Amino acid sequence: MDSKRRPCKGTDNVLVDLGFEDAEELSAKALLATKFNDLVAKRGLSQAEAAAITGMTQPKVSQVRRYKLQNISLERLMQALVS
Repeated sequence: MDSKRRPCKGTDNVLVDLGFEDAEELSAKALLATKFNDLVAKRGLSQAEAAAITGMTQPKVSQVRRYKLQNISLERLMQALVS
Protein backbone atom coordinates (compact mmCIF):
# COMPACT_ATOMS: atom_id res chain seq x y z
CA MET A 1 0.00 0.00 0.00
CA ASP A 2 1.29 3.42 -0.90
CA SER A 3 2.34 5.19 2.30
CA LYS A 4 0.95 8.49 0.95
CA ARG A 5 -2.57 7.10 0.68
CA ARG A 6 -4.57 6.94 3.83
CA PRO A 7 -7.66 4.83 4.09
CA CYS A 8 -10.73 6.95 4.48
CA LYS A 9 -13.42 6.11 6.95
CA GLY A 10 -16.67 5.12 5.31
CA THR A 11 -20.23 5.60 6.41
CA ASP A 12 -22.86 2.95 7.00
CA ASN A 13 -24.17 3.61 3.49
CA VAL A 14 -21.97 2.52 0.59
CA LEU A 15 -24.01 4.66 -1.81
CA VAL A 16 -23.09 7.76 0.19
CA ASP A 17 -19.47 6.66 0.17
CA LEU A 18 -19.60 6.32 -3.62
CA GLY A 19 -20.93 9.86 -3.95
CA PHE A 20 -24.50 9.25 -5.08
CA GLU A 21 -26.49 12.43 -4.46
CA ASP A 22 -29.70 10.45 -3.94
CA ALA A 23 -28.09 7.75 -1.80
CA GLU A 24 -30.72 7.84 0.93
CA GLU A 25 -33.58 7.45 -1.55
CA LEU A 26 -31.78 4.65 -3.40
CA SER A 27 -31.21 2.82 -0.12
CA ALA A 28 -34.86 3.18 0.83
CA LYS A 29 -35.96 1.91 -2.58
CA ALA A 30 -33.67 -1.11 -2.29
CA LEU A 31 -35.04 -1.94 1.15
CA LEU A 32 -38.66 -1.66 -0.01
CA ALA A 33 -37.94 -3.69 -3.16
CA THR A 34 -36.38 -6.42 -1.02
CA LYS A 35 -39.48 -6.55 1.18
CA PHE A 36 -41.74 -6.54 -1.88
CA ASN A 37 -39.79 -9.36 -3.52
CA ASP A 38 -39.81 -11.37 -0.30
CA LEU A 39 -43.61 -11.04 -0.09
CA VAL A 40 -44.12 -12.00 -3.73
CA ALA A 41 -41.92 -15.06 -3.28
CA LYS A 42 -43.52 -16.03 0.05
CA ARG A 43 -46.99 -15.88 -1.49
CA GLY A 44 -45.84 -17.66 -4.65
CA LEU A 45 -47.25 -14.92 -6.87
CA SER A 46 -46.54 -14.54 -10.54
CA GLN A 47 -45.61 -11.10 -11.78
CA ALA A 48 -49.07 -10.74 -13.31
CA GLU A 49 -50.73 -11.65 -9.99
CA ALA A 50 -48.51 -9.23 -8.08
CA ALA A 51 -49.37 -6.52 -10.62
CA ALA A 52 -53.10 -7.12 -10.22
CA ILE A 53 -52.87 -6.95 -6.42
CA THR A 54 -50.69 -3.84 -6.30
CA GLY A 55 -52.13 -1.91 -9.24
CA MET A 56 -48.72 -1.85 -10.89
CA THR A 57 -48.17 -3.01 -14.43
CA GLN A 58 -46.47 -6.36 -14.98
CA PRO A 59 -43.41 -4.64 -16.51
CA LYS A 60 -43.07 -2.48 -13.37
CA VAL A 61 -43.29 -5.58 -11.18
CA SER A 62 -40.61 -7.14 -13.37
CA GLN A 63 -38.39 -4.09 -12.83
CA VAL A 64 -38.80 -4.33 -9.07
CA ARG A 65 -38.16 -8.08 -9.12
CA ARG A 66 -34.85 -7.36 -10.90
CA TYR A 67 -34.05 -4.35 -8.68
CA LYS A 68 -34.17 -1.98 -11.64
CA LEU A 69 -35.56 0.88 -9.59
CA GLN A 70 -34.65 3.96 -11.62
CA ASN A 71 -38.14 4.43 -13.07
CA ILE A 72 -40.20 3.71 -9.98
CA SER A 73 -40.88 6.13 -7.17
CA LEU A 74 -40.35 5.53 -3.51
CA GLU A 75 -44.03 6.31 -2.97
CA ARG A 76 -45.09 3.66 -5.52
CA LEU A 77 -43.01 1.03 -3.77
CA MET A 78 -44.59 1.96 -0.44
CA GLN A 79 -48.08 1.74 -1.97
CA ALA A 80 -47.30 -1.69 -3.41
CA LEU A 81 -46.31 -2.98 0.02
CA VAL A 82 -49.55 -1.93 1.68
CA SER A 83 -51.74 -3.43 -1.08
